[in-house]
Amino acid sequence: MDSRRPAPPPSSGAPEPPTPLPLAGKTAPERADAARNRRRILDAATRIVARHGVRELTVDLVAGEAGIGVGTIYRRFGDRAGLVFALLDEHERDFQREFMAGPPPLGPGAEPTARIRAFLHALADRGAAQFELVLAAEASAPGARYRSGPYAVHHMHLVTLLTQARPPGTDVRFLADALLAPLSALLMDHQRRVRGMGAQGVKAGLDDLLRWSLG
Repeated sequence: MDSRRPAPPPSSGAPEPPTPLPLAGKTAPERADAARNRRRILDAATRIVARHGVRELTVDLVAGEAGIGVGTIYRRFGDRAGLVFALLDEHERDFQREFMAGPPPLGPGAEPTARIRAFLHALADRGAAQFELVLAAEASAPGARYRSGPYAVHHMHLVTLLTQARPPGTDVRFLADALLAPLSALLMDHQRRVRGMGAQGVKAGLDDLLRWSLG
């Protein structure tokens, strides 16, 4: 898992430049055989999750499904948590392309506040669609969510947009964390089980937060 911190946000109102994607499962160019093994492992893990759910995902089961030694998986992904984050990275790459270069309001071309709202709503929908995977990744270790590469990119993206939307002197880094906080899978799990709240309820709450914080 890539724990690099994002660079400081630009201070101008111009759209942010393309940023290398700090994802957990891709750290260096791969040999052809390593790339094939990675694809076999992730495809096997995806099939297991589709058939049995994330709770049944184990390194041993993936190794058997992929026809690859357990040691290869541990060397490549570290442990089960690393494998879960790698599965999420498969979707994260597409999502990052959408909010960095896709059509507005999620992508460039809309007002900053509209882009922030579209971004948070998209994260809520993704969190609901991939709930078991995200919950397993976040629960894998204390602070796992905040050390992940995708969280760093999401935070940096929000900081950039908030810098454009808020007056100078606003603590946009804190505000970005505050806006991402309701999208924690651990909190969403509580809201689901205790409050009966789904993705639409989360998005309505995020809209309230935006009105209170951005006006």
